[in-house]
Amino acid sequence: MAISSKPIAVVILAAGKGKRMNSDLPKVLHKMGGKPMVEYVIGTAGALEAERIILVVGHKWEQTQELIARYKVEFVVQKEQLGTGHAVLQTQKILSDFEGDVLIIYGDVPLLTQNTLNKLVQEHREKRVAATVLTAILENPSAYGRIIRDGNGMVQEIVEAKDASADQKKVKEINTGIYCFVKEALFSVLDKITNHNQQGEYYLTDAIKLLRERNLPVWGMVTADPSETLGINSPEELQEMEKILLKRRSGQTRVFP
Repeated sequence: MAISSKPIAVVILAAGKGKRMNSDLPKVLHKMGGKPMVEYVIGTAGALEAERIILVVGHKWEQTQELIARYKVEFVVQKEQLGTGHAVLQTQKILSDFEGDVLIIYGDVPLLTQNTLNKLVQEHREKRVAATVLTAILENPSAYGRIIRDGNGMVQEIVEAKDASADQKKVKEINTGIYCFVKEALFSVLDKITNHNQQGEYYLTDAIKLLRERNLPVWGMVTADPSETLGINSPEELQEMEKILLKRRSGQTRVFP
């Protein structure tokens, strides 16, 4: 079922090598349940009836493009992997004639469902906000960025764990890195992001900060099942994802520990 009459573009970030995968293969081409993990993500995006699906590729991008050429997907090459904000910025030109909302997801998060993304976009539109963050509640948030809300329940900021105060570290609501933006709002701040951080990268979380500095509202939607938002960064995590996939296929829907 389509989300609504307003157009939506899905940007799938899939440029990484995945150093911990112990392989030179682009990370999103590693197989899970018999097929490359990125195919699950493309399938979910397709089920949303998005007007545009754009894959941001980088490391050995020709391999990725060749493998998924049969899908109705547009490609943008991120020549240097300089962070999530930089990756999304590469889509500005290809989306110059698009008017609608931009959903940002990841090629290495294969368990995300159409239902969750539908709800994310619906809440985003109902709240009439510039951006909506998909969040999750974790008993042990550890290294995840914390969602700090204001008195109205809106997202005030996303604080990285290493920068969080003692009180902020008590917050159990975390950032999954999945977003829905009004296109104009997104690109009005994306080129203002700096790389003044330890990694020297341009982070998409800074777009949220810049929107709030302009007094534009940002909402946070809590996912019902945090396991959907897990990314794959190692062979061990890939194996764990396959177990979750098997449980899901057997009808056990909520499988997060």
